[in-house]
This record gives sequence, C-alpha cells and structure tokens, in this order.
Amino acid sequence: VQLQASGGGLVLAGSSLRLSCDASGSTSIVSAMGWFRQGPGNNREFVAAIDWSGGRTYYSDPAKGRFTISRDNAKIKMYLQMNSLRPEDTAVYYCGFSRAGHIATLTSYSYFGQGTLVTVSS
Repeated sequence: VQLQASGGGLVLAGSSLRLSCDASGSTSIVSAMGWFRQGPGNNREFVAAIDWSGGRTYYSDPAKGRFTISRDNAKIKMYLQMNSLRPEDTAVYYCGFSRAGHIATLTSYSYFGQGTLVTVSS
C-alpha cells in the first residue's frame, strides 16, 4: 500500500487547511484510515480516523470540534478539514492505513505516507 499525503502549508492561526491522502496498491482490504501527527520533539500522536466500512469517525480531544475527517470510498481517498488552526497544531501530518486493530492506536496502522508539513504561525 502506498499513501500520498498533501495539502500542508504555512498559515496564520485561525486559518483552515484541507489535507488529502491517496491510497494505492493492495487496498482491497481496509479497516480504517487515519491521520496522525508528529510535532517537534514529540511522538507521533493520533488525530482522527474513519472506519472504512461504516464511516464512523473518531477524533482526539484537540481535534474535536475543529477538524473533520471524511473519505471517498470509490477512490480510497481520505481528507482532513482543519479549521481554527492553532500554533500547537504545527506538525508533520501522516496518513495511515489499517487492516485491523483499534482505530485510534498507532500500532494498528501498517502503512504510513511520507507526511505533509503543517505550520501555524501566531
């Protein structure tokens, strides 16, 4: 499975960005796709995920109410709409592909893309 994330950039606090993730390769069996992020000096952390069969969504506490995850089933494509961005949202955002396991757990994701950098200035 190959994942390509895009849409990052440098924005001011309060702005919005929309990240995209395209999946290709052996994508016929997918349990969930999700977004994780890794800020400077931090571990990679869960942001949001979507159950591929039912469409149920999951969010970390910092993402709730500001970020929205969505999908395009036909294209195995995922999006993350990020509104009201804050400087603490600055990180490299990675999309992940899972075939099993708890949807919000890093180790459930077997594949990650290269990441897209989001920088939020105050």
